[in-house]
Amino acid sequence: MSSDTARLLLDPRPSQLSQDEFVAHYGDIYEHSPWVAETAWQQGLNEAHDAPEVLAIKMGHILQQAPSEQQIAVIQAHPDLAGKTAMAGKLTQDSTREQAGAGLDQCSPEEFAHFEALNDAYKKKFGFPFVIAVKGLDRHAIVAAFEKRLNNKVVTERETAIEQIIRIARFRLTARAMGK
Repeated sequence: MSSDTARLLLDPRPSQLSQDEFVAHYGDIYEHSPWVAETAWQQGLNEAHDAPEVLAIKMGHILQQAPSEQQIAVIQAHPDLAGKTAMAGKLTQDSTREQAGAGLDQCSPEEFAHFEALNDAYKKKFGFPFVIAVKGLDRHAIVAAFEKRLNNKVVTERETAIEQIIRIARFRLTARAMGK
């Protein structure tokens, strides 16, 4: 846990919420997959889980231990990067903010076309969308990762996508604790 996030606490405090309240506040951390939050609450939360890093670890373990079908469903819940959903303004608030933070909303028509071709090739090969935690990355780094990961095997790429989704969740929880 970094010193910057060690002092952060989530508000409302997860340990003080009913299951319905917890899912209402934290069920969207994993894109369209409130079952992760439901499971976390059912397994039990204590005051340590009021820290975003600790809650992120708990929720991440739940996703890692889920059957591959559930993992794939979580991956498939993520939108294409710089894709048609983004262009139509139909992303979740978190995804919109994250993609804009990486400059994906500023792509030229040629860059959008390149992203669309990469998205199509990736989904054709793996059967799910490319997922990467875009925080701290720019368009060029994302394209480079996209092109590199297209060479992975399906099992490796599923594991990589799950790792990236867990990273996204950690960023989202930290942002909420910081009031963003």
